[in-house]
Amino acid sequence: MTTASTTQERDTSPTGLDPTLAVLYVCAERGHQMPGLALQRAEHEGRAFAAKHGLKITEVIADLHGTADPCQREGWLRVRDVAAAGAVGVVIVRWPAVIAPDPWHELRYREIRWLMDRGVRVCYSWAPLAAGSGEIK
Repeated sequence: MTTASTTQERDTSPTGLDPTLAVLYVCAERGHQMPGLALQRAEHEGRAFAAKHGLKITEVIADLHGTADPCQREGWLRVRDVAAAGAVGVVIVRWPAVIAPDPWHELRYREIRWLMDRGVRVCYSWAPLAAGSGEIK
């Protein structure tokens, strides 16, 4: 049974992804005075990044800042589903800690590798990291 599910996972790797289709993933802590401001800023920034780089955002997926493991967040699991289905060629995030905070960077690298194995690029939208392509190398 394990072999079948492993084979199935390999078989779902998309080919011929449209490199212009993107999902925007935002994960931010709610502020006390302006609870939605961080999410709004991240979404605005991501949309501006997409427009600048000729990407079409097909879906905005949001999570509240919380657990370090992205696979414990409903929104990130949706990102994985969209990527596994071959529906996007790019995942846009604001900065690396959106995927997993710095103390748990190995979780971030695991997720980036997982996406890259499916032909999906990960790009940062935050201006200092987005200089150039904003793509994670």
